[in-house]
Amino acid sequence: MSAGDREMAIVETDRAKSVTASNNAAAARGTSRRVRMISAQIAIGILLVGAWEFLVKIGLLDPFFFSDPWSVGKKIWEWFATGSIFPHLEATALASLLAFVIGVIVGLVFGVLLGRVRILAELADPYIKMLNALPRLVLAPIFLLWFGIGIWSKVALGVTLVGFIVFFNTFEGVRSVSKVHVRNSRMLGASETQLLRSVYIPSAFGSIFSSLHTSVGFAIIGAVVGEYLGAVRGMGYLIAQAQGTFQTDTVMAGLIVLMVFVLVIEFFVTIAEKRLLAYRQAEKD
Repeated sequence: MSAGDREMAIVETDRAKSVTASNNAAAARGTSRRVRMISAQIAIGILLVGAWEFLVKIGLLDPFFFSDPWSVGKKIWEWFATGSIFPHLEATALASLLAFVIGVIVGLVFGVLLGRVRILAELADPYIKMLNALPRLVLAPIFLLWFGIGIWSKVALGVTLVGFIVFFNTFEGVRSVSKVHVRNSRMLGASETQLLRSVYIPSAFGSIFSSLHTSVGFAIIGAVVGEYLGAVRGMGYLIAQAQGTFQTDTVMAGLIVLMVFVLVIEFFVTIAEKRLLAYRQAEKD
């Protein structure tokens, strides 16, 4: 190896070390920021619970209407210690999951179809607007009549909430794909199926995942509202029963369990989004 080659090799090695050190420093900064953010979020939660307890203690909040954190915590502990909450959580989780999956599939299929076929979009436009304008709460009793008191009336209500959100986001995502990108792909010989798989759907992923974050909450809302109006188990049923007997601590405990449940589902959606959209993060980096 000549002297020039050795110098070049040394320069390349130093450059690689510099890049590695820079990446490690960036990763350390990212971890440190996440730790600080989680600590701040936990501190806000403790502050809110402390304020709730304090306002109850000094009499500004009536425990009959608002309960207190200690009673609510005891109720949640009792539920999980005895396992009595699990059948209700299972019913709500299953109805929410089915509503989410079916709603996403329906929204994706119609979003892509109407996004690609303009004449169908124009024909369906007034009907979609009319259906979307219907108050979903009004549909709940109708679904109870059609599908009975079982799980499918809750699923149907959830699908009406999730389906429209995913549909509109998918539709806009497909419509907003760059025409230059599509023309270039056609010039390279891409078929309609290849365009759909490699251009339209990947380009619409950002919009679709934005809708999925919102849809998780709406799927659970559909299930809980359906259970609230008529069911034999589920978190909505539990809350409705407690409300009927003025057990405020049980109502508040049910709401807190539901909020945590939504956070858990949202966590898994975020992981899926990061994996499927990893290429976008790489492009940004």
